[in-house]
Amino acid sequence: MTQIDIFSDVICPWCFIGKRRLERALKSRPLPDLTIQWRAFQLNPDMPVEGMSRQAYLENKFGGPERAQQIYDNIRRTGDGEGIDFRFDLIQRTPNTVLAHRTINLATAQGTSDALVENLFNAYFIEGVDIGDIDNLVRLAEASGMDAGEVREWFEGKGGATEVMAETRFAYENGINGVPCFIFNRQYAVSGAQEPEAFFPLFDLDASESSAVANQA
Repeated sequence: MTQIDIFSDVICPWCFIGKRRLERALKSRPLPDLTIQWRAFQLNPDMPVEGMSRQAYLENKFGGPERAQQIYDNIRRTGDGEGIDFRFDLIQRTPNTVLAHRTINLATAQGTSDALVENLFNAYFIEGVDIGDIDNLVRLAEASGMDAGEVREWFEGKGGATEVMAETRFAYENGINGVPCFIFNRQYAVSGAQEPEAFFPLFDLDASESSAVANQA
């Protein structure tokens, strides 16, 4: 069995691109018995709980919209190559992503995390949805096959909060200071939104180790 732990943040455009590139790699060279675990990482750990306006965020992070425009134009071109129609112009607020990560935590337990992550990426980057808003998260969770009432109860309690904080802390303490980061079988890592071919050496290594284990059995 192969496990890929993906540290990412759902407001990271390179994480969306990285997801597409991993999918292309797996389509080219499928891995049997693959489990993907989405792990929490916060690009903006000091973000206010209510998030902030997109304009204020761009001012704080890039010094203004002009510099941001240059960066996002490059991301948009890269996204086009992966079939992602980034609409940064529709984003009105940059959210705190703790609630989104908590939703992913619940989805992981229910086996719907990949569908939810996909919906979160699409909602934020293509539709400009505020994914820090509970009602929006409940709607996206329901669209991913989850029970809306159960998700609301999850938020009313502290479900997933400890896990989200622990995963983010683990990432920073283990030198993961940028995402996406793909960790294979808790041993080998690919950092960044690499082209599909960057994953193949780890696919080969996984196959070699699986064969060795089978021969020892």
